Amino acid sequence: MTQLSSFLKTTDLSQAQLGEVLELAARFKANRGDPSTKPLDGQTWALLFHKSSTRTRISFEVGIHELGGHTMILDQNSMQTGRGETVEDTAKVLSRYIHGIIIRTFEHQFIEDIAHFGSIPVVNALTDALHPCQIVSDLLTLAERWGEPGSLLDSLKGRKLVFFGDCASNMAHSWILGGALAGMEIVLCGPEKFAPKPFVNDLLKEAGLEQTYTFTSDVLAAAKAADAVYTDVWVSMGDEDEREQRLQEMAPYQVNASVMGAAKPDAFFLHCLPAHEGEEVSSEVYKSAQSIVFDEAENRLHAQKAILSFLGAR
Repeated sequence: MTQLSSFLKTTDLSQAQLGEVLELAARFKANRGDPSTKPLDGQTWALLFHKSSTRTRISFEVGIHELGGHTMILDQNSMQTGRGETVEDTAKVLSRYIHGIIIRTFEHQFIEDIAHFGSIPVVNALTDALHPCQIVSDLLTLAERWGEPGSLLDSLKGRKLVFFGDCASNMAHSWILGGALAGMEIVLCGPEKFAPKPFVNDLLKEAGLEQTYTFTSDVLAAAKAADAVYTDVWVSMGDEDEREQRLQEMAPYQVNASVMGAAKPDAFFLHCLPAHEGEEVSSEVYKSAQSIVFDEAENRLHAQKAILSFLGAR
């Protein structure tokens, strides 16, 4: 197993490591409950959440337990950071007590600072900029539909995924990175004012990856011959004040039967949840046989167990 220090963005994994993570996640899924697999035995991992969560918190708690570790729940109000203790001091102190930390927060710089000043593995469980654990789970979900164990990463190469809606969101940015790493064509489709932010191109260059994405506002042209169609909520946490304006601007980019009709007949629909039926996706598509949203949710557990195994290996 290849050593990994922290997982702050998808491109912290090399292509070879991504392939290893997908294969290990598939084995965890196939052999769930195997008592011999406890790579976090005797370790304590903290969950520091500044944003609410259902799938992320529960899947990490269950995953750490199944890997033999102990979970500690932290929040801003119960720590001295809420009274002004610096990030540097907090990172150094936590590194003396625990074996790793999983953080879900607003500013991406916060997790970068914790990783910089601390000496323990840090996992990005969502920031306003990136959501890498979700992307690895999504790649696993598609790979298990298109490939077989031993060739999961190869099954993704050359596939076309189209993301509709807020293309300046953490999910859109994460698909840009994840798609390039997996060798997929990524088409982002949404209003011009919600185009991807430039920083993501810098991350591609930093990782030595070619740009495999394009951005357009043409819905049916984007969806044409897609292997997978993806969307996310139009009003993310922190954007509530813009709700009415966003709903109006995003309305032409709803994933509905017309969009799925332009994709390949066997295309899959994905959503990281929670979903707002009737907004970003029609109920007809959300509940269709093409929808694999609950497989995605389940795979958060298995993919994150694989990531934690890499980080916690001793």
